[in-house]
Amino acid sequence: MNTTHTTHTELSTEDVVRTFVEYYEERGHHRITGSTLLPPPGDPVLFTTSGMHPLTPYLEGRPHPLGRRLVNVQRCLRTTDLDEVGDSTHLTVFEMLGTWSLGDYEGQQSLTWGYDLLTGGFGIDPRLLHATVFGGDDQVGPDTASLELWQDRGVPVELTVEDNWWSNGPTGPCGPDSEIFLWTGDTPPESTPTGDDRWVEIWNHVMMRHRRLADGTLVPLPQRNIDTGLGLERLASLLQGRTSVFECDIFDPWRRLVPGLWPLDEPTLRLVCDHLRSAMVVIGDGVRPANTGRGYVLRRLVRRVLTVLWRDDSSRQLVDLPSELTRHTLEHFRQDVDMDAEVVRRVLVEEERRFRQLLERGRQVLARPRFQGPLGEEDLHYLHDTHGLPRDLVLTLRQG
Repeated sequence: MNTTHTTHTELSTEDVVRTFVEYYEERGHHRITGSTLLPPPGDPVLFTTSGMHPLTPYLEGRPHPLGRRLVNVQRCLRTTDLDEVGDSTHLTVFEMLGTWSLGDYEGQQSLTWGYDLLTGGFGIDPRLLHATVFGGDDQVGPDTASLELWQDRGVPVELTVEDNWWSNGPTGPCGPDSEIFLWTGDTPPESTPTGDDRWVEIWNHVMMRHRRLADGTLVPLPQRNIDTGLGLERLASLLQGRTSVFECDIFDPWRRLVPGLWPLDEPTLRLVCDHLRSAMVVIGDGVRPANTGRGYVLRRLVRRVLTVLWRDDSSRQLVDLPSELTRHTLEHFRQDVDMDAEVVRRVLVEEERRFRQLLERGRQVLARPRFQGPLGEEDLHYLHDTHGLPRDLVLTLRQG
């Protein structure tokens, strides 16, 4: 990674949060308290996936008690990223820095502040930035206001269609967005964000102006909103000159303590740290392992950790995890450290015990003559429905 011109000084993750929030508070934004990972009752999604999620009613027109300019730090969980974990930019549980204009200022103002914070507050060399802007389609024209703003600042711009249209699903609020990318290569910047993955997206500014109806048509929202979001860990790792989110300062205790406990290669270390850290936060927010819903996501996280840990040494145990890691994680996510640290440990150890029992039962069942040949769909359904053996577990046991 080229870090020569990225920052003036190395900022800790907490410094990044403070700089971000204070910058927007000075510009009339009120800080709102981030919610837990659990959406409000009645919400169909399992977990909060973005900073805007808890704000949906206000984006649709309800007045917010703190006004029309907001800033916050929101913890998020994305199950869609589970299979991506281990690369340099994805985490299962992460924090999102966000700002909102609820029918107040427009996209050009938002992008101006964003550019000034990145280059001034965070000291990023503007020559390492690239923007993308919505190029227009058969319903909405190109975002010329954002295009002109970037051109005025000398930031190269790439026009796209699908990549710069934000929506929260097939229907509902949507609109064009402008994304800001940072060059992470060890050469001078080249190509464009869609042409070279060394351009890493750090900030998305959504101009939420439309609602898509079930028939695909667009109607104006009652108010024109701005919704911006950037991943804290991703930004912090880039500002700190690290090559992955797993090397930013919030993972320092994990990288210091886990390898001494369990010698792991780098991809496995990343998965174990991510999934255990995520499980701790989910437990801290009140979720317990189960076979459906949120509890199943937690169960998957813990069992994936155990599966990779036991691949090399079946005697490894979660009870050996240093309590410092639990306390550090709960403290970082502003959870009740004193009350929850022991609870988290108990939940993890109990889930490990249940998984060991399930594995033993699974091995006994799969040793039966009926299951010695290739397994068909009917066999997999039977094993799940009759013996409680999930498909991925059966396949893992067969491979083992």
